[in-house]
Amino acid sequence: MAMAFKMATTGMWVTDECKNSFMEMKWKKVHRYIVFKIEEKSRLVTVDKVGGPGESYDDLAASLPTDDCRYAVFDFDFVTVDNCRKSKIFFIAWYVLSLLFSNILSPTCGTCQGFLILYRF
Repeated sequence: MAMAFKMATTGMWVTDECKNSFMEMKWKKVHRYIVFKIEEKSRLVTVDKVGGPGESYDDLAASLPTDDCRYAVFDFDFVTVDNCRKSKIFFIAWYVLSLLFSNILSPTCGTCQGFLILYRF
């Protein structure tokens, strides 16, 4: 098993693959997006899927499962009104609606807590 970093407040572990993939996306622009999943039994955050630099947001949306929760980061490239190329990284929490409502009634799904989150780094 890969080396993992313990999160101080959540009891979750993040693998080296997660950290390395994010750094490659941020600095080397090797990936367009990374999808993460939480292994419930081991409380381990792992990489589920990595999108190449030529993929789009639609490819990310198509890769998300319809029956489970996932977390993703997406590198969004755009051009400003001043014709400057920019890039922003967004954090996306993907929740399946039926799992979210069942979690509200019976909080047993550790990976499906909260609501839709979109965060810009």
